[in-house]
Parts: sequence; structure tokens; C-alpha cells
Amino acid sequence: MQAIIEACRDGRVPDSAVVAVIGTRDDAPALQRARTLGVATAVVNPREFPEPEMYGDALLWVLQKAQPDLICLAGYMRLLPAQVVQAYPMRILNIHPALLPLFGGKGMYGLKVHQAVLESGMKVTGCTVHFVDEQYDTGPIILQRCVPVLDDDTPETLAARVLPVEHETYIEAIRLFVQGKLRMEGGRVKVGE
Repeated sequence: MQAIIEACRDGRVPDSAVVAVIGTRDDAPALQRARTLGVATAVVNPREFPEPEMYGDALLWVLQKAQPDLICLAGYMRLLPAQVVQAYPMRILNIHPALLPLFGGKGMYGLKVHQAVLESGMKVTGCTVHFVDEQYDTGPIILQRCVPVLDDDTPETLAARVLPVEHETYIEAIRLFVQGKLRMEGGRVKVGE
């Protein structure tokens, strides 16, 4: 989230600004950082709603109030409510710390992903930026970048090597979206003019 804010401010994502950061807990570090950086914040806690649809409606209301052109998930560990995905088709991005479709899906986040990569014996991993759909990690892939898996890697060392590549790749995907260089053809994302 902070990398995205900084990229918008320093011109790597031209003519853009983060209009709001929305979290599920008021004490979330991302919200605290956003406030420090002068970005508007909001909290929509799913635990405060008796029905998942009510949470989705509340989240959608906050998003509509912020009027984003693009929604970027950063550390959001839940399945995005269907009504939000439907309201912003092909306008929600997420980053995953592996080369999807490998090592994705429910429960595959953070160090769990890197542990699974190491246990698989893969010699390469990386990150994937994709459009969000109504499932975990199954939306159309926009960009992927590779990172080698070293023989002495631990989940922590692998995560540390993947993270800067995630930041660069996510910012590149956002820039491509802002510049209108992403389009769908035959169910796949095409990058270019």
C-alpha cells in the first residue's frame, strides 16, 4: 500500500493518486501508515455485520463514496464480496506472492505460499498481478515476474526476495491500467497500445 502511494506521488504512476485506504481494523498498520501519509482512511469491519451481504453492501458504499477508478488489494486476506467485484469489473487488482495458478487459492497467503513453493521443489517462483474475480486467485493474469528459489532458502528469505519484485510488478500493472494499456481478448489480458 505504501509503495503504491509513493509511486503515485513520485510520478511512476502518472496522473494518479490514492484516494482512500480501506481496512477491516482501525489499528491495522496500513491504515496508520496511510494516515501518516495524509491519505483518507475508512474501516469496514466484517465482524460488525450479521450477514456477509451486509458487509459487502457497506464496503461497496464506502468505495462508491471514494469514487476510485481502480481498486488495489494490498494485504486484504478475505474473498472480496461479490457485489463489489460486480460493481467494479476489471477494475480491481490483486498481487499474489507466487506464479499463479500455482500456489494460489483459499488459505494460500504470506509465508504459507513460500513454504509450499519450497516443499514442492520448484526452482523458480515469483509474483502475479491479476484482476480480481469472485474466487481466490483465479482472475485474469496481468503480469508475472520470476524470482529464483535458492537451495538454502527458508520461507522468510524467499519472501524477502520476492517482496521488492512484488512492489515493482504491482506498480507496473497499475501504471499500465492508468495508461489504458490493458485489454481483454479471448478471456486473456493483453498488454500494449
